[in-house]
Amino acid sequence: MPYQKSNRLSGEKANKLGHIEVINSDLVKKIIDEFEKPLVESTQVASLNWVEIEKSDDVLETIFCVDGSLQIVTSSTLPKKELAFVKTALLTLDQKALSKVDPQYPHPFRMKKIMQDSALYHSTVFPLKKIYLPKMNSCDTVRKIIYESFLDISLDSEVMKTLKWLTYEKWTKDITKKSLAFECPHCNEIIDGLNYDVEVDDCPHCYQEVYITDMLGFHLDMQDDSVPVAVATSYMLIHETILLFTAIRYFWESRKYNTLSNSLFLKDGPLALHSQYSKLVPKIRNFISYAYQNGVTIHLAGQEKTGNFVDYLEILAIQSPAKLSYFIPNNEFIDKEIRERPNRNNPYGSRVNYGNKIFVCNDKYHHIVLSIPTGEYKDTNDISDLIGAKKIINTLNKLISYKYENALIPIQLANGIASLSTYPSAQVLKLFSSKVIA
Repeated sequence: MPYQKSNRLSGEKANKLGHIEVINSDLVKKIIDEFEKPLVESTQVASLNWVEIEKSDDVLETIFCVDGSLQIVTSSTLPKKELAFVKTALLTLDQKALSKVDPQYPHPFRMKKIMQDSALYHSTVFPLKKIYLPKMNSCDTVRKIIYESFLDISLDSEVMKTLKWLTYEKWTKDITKKSLAFECPHCNEIIDGLNYDVEVDDCPHCYQEVYITDMLGFHLDMQDDSVPVAVATSYMLIHETILLFTAIRYFWESRKYNTLSNSLFLKDGPLALHSQYSKLVPKIRNFISYAYQNGVTIHLAGQEKTGNFVDYLEILAIQSPAKLSYFIPNNEFIDKEIRERPNRNNPYGSRVNYGNKIFVCNDKYHHIVLSIPTGEYKDTNDISDLIGAKKIINTLNKLISYKYENALIPIQLANGIASLSTYPSAQVLKLFSSKVIA
C-alpha cells in the first residue's frame, strides 16, 4: 500500500517494473490463461432450455417498489471526519397508469402526475470517523441512531412495527414467541432473546440497555473508535427490506387480502440478507409460506443489476429467444456453471436468500435477473415452485423502460427518488455537514 497524497506532498508512486517477477510464476501464468478464456462455451449457451411464457393481460394492479442510496461525506479540515447519509424510499404506482407511459419517450407531465404523492421517504446519518457524543463511544452512538431511525416518527414508527411483526412472527398470534438470541453489545454474553413485543430491555448479564435492533447484529461490525461504511450499507439494505414489508404488513393486518394478492412488491437488488443479518431470512420465508398456505399470494420480486448472475445472463442472452421466456438455474447449475464451486457443504442460498434466481427474456434486447420466493427454502427449476412467478413476469413485461439497459420503470423511478447522487446532492450534504462536524 503506497503512501497517500496529502495537502503538502504528492503520493508514493507504484514501481512500474514490480510485476516482472510476478508474471514468471507458473501459477500466475495459469491464471492469466484462464483470464483469456470465455466464461461460457457457445455450445453450452445453445443447449440451455428456455421456456416460453404465454403473454397475458391478467397482471398485478399496484406496484410497490423500494430502493435506497448512500453518500459518504468527508470533512475538509484535519483530522478528517466522515458521515454517511442514508436514504430509502417506498414508491407506490398504478400499473394501468404506467402501462400508458411510452417506455422510450415518457412524457414528463404524465410521469409527474403518476408520481404525485406516491412515495414515502426515510433518511438518517451515521458518524463514521472522529465524531463522538458526550459519554458515548462510536458503537453506542450508532446503535442509538439505528434504534431511533427505525422509530422514525415521520413514518409513524411503522418500520419499527414491521421489524417487531417479523421478529415475533405476529401473524401467528403466538404471544409466547421471543426474538432470536443475540450477543450483548456491552458484555458480549448471549441474550436468549427478548420477550414478545419488547423493544428495549436490560441485558440479564450486565444489566445495560439493549434494543431490539441489536438483535440484527450491527454492533458486531463496529469498533469503539470507528464505524465501517459496511454498517451504513447494511442498514440501508435492511431498511429497504423492512420498508417494503411494511406495505405487506399493512394489508395483512387490515385483512385486505385481495389487495395484497393483486399487488407486486418489487425490490432493487436480490432477495437476500447476508452475514449476521440473515437471521431475518427464516422469518420472511415463514410468513410468505404461511400466507400462501392460507390462500394469499405474496407477489414479491427483486431485480439484480450487477453481479455473477447478471454477467452470466449477458452471455446467455446472445442466443436467447426473442420472446417472453425464462430459464431457472437450480443449485447444481449455479454451483457448477455460475459460481464454479461444485463442492459446497451448504446448498446455495439456503441461509441468506429468501428468493430463487430466474433469468427472464422479455424480447431480443431486454433480459433481467429476478429473485422470486418459494416460501420455505427449496432447490428447484420448476416455475410453479416460485410463488406467483408467471404473473410477476407478465406484469414486469409491461413495465419495461428503454432509458437504461434492462431497466424496469418502477425501479428506475424509485432509484430517482431515493438517489443521493454524487452531484449535486453530495455538495449540498457537504455544505450541511460542514456546519455539523466542524
